[in-house]
Amino acid sequence: MTLSSAEWEAIRLSLLIGLAAVVWILPLGIGVAWLLARHEFRGKALLDGLIHLPLVLPPVVVGYLLLLSLGRQSIIGQWLYTTFGVALPFTWQGATVACGVMAFPLLVRALRLSLEAVDPKLETAASTLGSSRWRVFATITLPLAMPGLLTGTVLAFARALSEFGATITFASNIPGETRTLPLSLYSLIQSPGQESAAARLCLIAIAIALVSLMASEWLARRTRQRLQERDG
Repeated sequence: MTLSSAEWEAIRLSLLIGLAAVVWILPLGIGVAWLLARHEFRGKALLDGLIHLPLVLPPVVVGYLLLLSLGRQSIIGQWLYTTFGVALPFTWQGATVACGVMAFPLLVRALRLSLEAVDPKLETAASTLGSSRWRVFATITLPLAMPGLLTGTVLAFARALSEFGATITFASNIPGETRTLPLSLYSLIQSPGQESAAARLCLIAIAIALVSLMASEWLARRTRQRLQERDG
């Protein structure tokens, strides 16, 4: 199976944007998951609903909201452009933002469930021995929640790879800039005589998704085994 340069470019962009999306949502996702798992506060249900909103909204709506909030005419968009010279719409960085927003709920949900399974008594015991809150989180809580973190990270990466609606709305479908694997597949479907190329990209997308899911399960299982061996 021989791929054209445009198809390789789409795969490269997809991997780049997927990895970049995971990098920027990972620290924020860890903080939000910990907040939801360990604290009760007014508006918690609202925050939880807003985080999971991209899962139930049409992706095109999410992309349009990003255009309204981060476009050049918006307050945030104008500030980013005048302060840092950054314009997110119709760039690969904008595609990274769109993919990250769509993948964020999966990361938070997987990690939150894992954090909630960690016995708070272990954290309390470490605190009574003089460890700071940050040290307890870094050495006790996060390692015990590592299966959920790994699962959430891989699932978020897979979701970012497959993102279509928010990306095409916010970042458009620009060859070599924002045309990721799903957008390239869409373009091929719209072009007569490109059925074989579309089928190739479809198979590649399926393979990447399967590898991601298998990697997620394998990493989570290996991490649980190591934690059990350490505790044993």
